[in-house]
Amino acid sequence: MKIKIINPNTSRSMTELIGRCARQRALPGTEVLVVHPSMGPASIESHYDEVLAVPGLLQEIRSGEAQGVGGHVIACFGDPGLQAAREIASGPVLGIAESAMHLASLVAPRFSVVTTLGRTVGQAWHLAEVYGMRRFCANVRACEIPVLELDRPGSGARQRILAECRQALREDRAEAIVLGCAGMADLCDELTALLGVPVIDGVGAAVKLLEALSGLGLRTSKHGEWALPPAKPVSGLLADFSLLGEPVHGAA
Repeated sequence: MKIKIINPNTSRSMTELIGRCARQRALPGTEVLVVHPSMGPASIESHYDEVLAVPGLLQEIRSGEAQGVGGHVIACFGDPGLQAAREIASGPVLGIAESAMHLASLVAPRFSVVTTLGRTVGQAWHLAEVYGMRRFCANVRACEIPVLELDRPGSGARQRILAECRQALREDRAEAIVLGCAGMADLCDELTALLGVPVIDGVGAAVKLLEALSGLGLRTSKHGEWALPPAKPVSGLLADFSLLGEPVHGAA
């Protein structure tokens, strides 16, 4: 199958990291396309950033449809634009927070999320609630590391993330760790070995779930809420996002 992974921010280095990690997890027969939008914020660390990232993300979803991809991954732990993306895509669209939390709940009765900045903790708790994962989520912890610092030499990010994970095991009684940023994807195997518990990276989790959905022949339902949105004129800067003249896929 062909899958498209979208890093909703505009960081080229993070997109490259996500691509390396995704291809390590993908089956030999899976073609992985990894992109970031041409417009939007350099990183997503607030509700404002998240909203600004959605138009570029949706543009990449529509491009993926034209490329004939079998499924999409939104590689940001806030899962921005996920519901809208599911409306306009014919194949499955997975967010990395949703994917990671669900897989974590299958291998441990309690997990903690270790993320970047404290201001994003509330969104992670919100998603745990929305996804029915609140009873599995022991805590959401922030390392207070800006997203763009994760791969900067000398930032000490790895050590701070490891320390926060160890605190989660000790203080939260967590039995697994969910990494709360796509920029942490390359730490998954290292942390698993050091901590001795399952560490789940949402990028890899989403890739494997898309492969499973494809193998089972499952696609997003187009009957009801995730049907293609009603086509209507769109004005101003967003005029190109009108769905007028778009092909209708599936049952409305």
